[in-house]
Amino acid sequence: MSNNVQYAFHFDQSKCNGCKACHVICKSKFDAENGRIPRRVYEYVGGSCSQDANGVMKNNVFAYYTSVGCNHCSEPVCVKACPTGAMHKRKSDGLVHVDASVCIGCESCARACPYDAPQIDRTRKVMTKCTGCPEQTAKGKLPHCVAGCTQRALDFGTVEEIQAKYPGAERANVAPLPAPSTTTPNLFITKSRISRPSGSSEGKVENWQEV
Repeated sequence: MSNNVQYAFHFDQSKCNGCKACHVICKSKFDAENGRIPRRVYEYVGGSCSQDANGVMKNNVFAYYTSVGCNHCSEPVCVKACPTGAMHKRKSDGLVHVDASVCIGCESCARACPYDAPQIDRTRKVMTKCTGCPEQTAKGKLPHCVAGCTQRALDFGTVEEIQAKYPGAERANVAPLPAPSTTTPNLFITKSRISRPSGSSEGKVENWQEV
């Protein structure tokens, strides 16, 4: 990929208020049925409260959100797991797409992906996922999730553009996401001051019913 463009998402965790506008607009784009959520917003919560001998309450409670779709990874395990070549990484922009004409709906890609990005369309019996909205970007517009973010917590551009614009951002390395070394995700996150690193057991996802 060194001679080709690689697009990436940026997510500013300190700005996200968990409104799920990105989740809703992406689901609407796909006209997705119940259970298929191309972009998800995880609520990660932890900490506790305690009372000292003087009756003073102390706490180290924390909560933050993380918006995740497909990270269009540089080492996409979903592509490696696909038996037909339907799941593929485009040379022109580095986006990972599904060729529905050869997809057999076996869900091997979904089992391989640590981000739950590929999801089955049970009506058409094919896999679907975030595409990076090339129909938007070809017109000079932003992907729907980015354009619809009420807090401007999301952004999109080439890796070079994202790194130049957000020099403090790191490849996705926050709980509850896996370590970036697994797939080299093209998701760069500007962490909030309360973010916990990937692999942390200090908290847990509190909204599994929504993701």
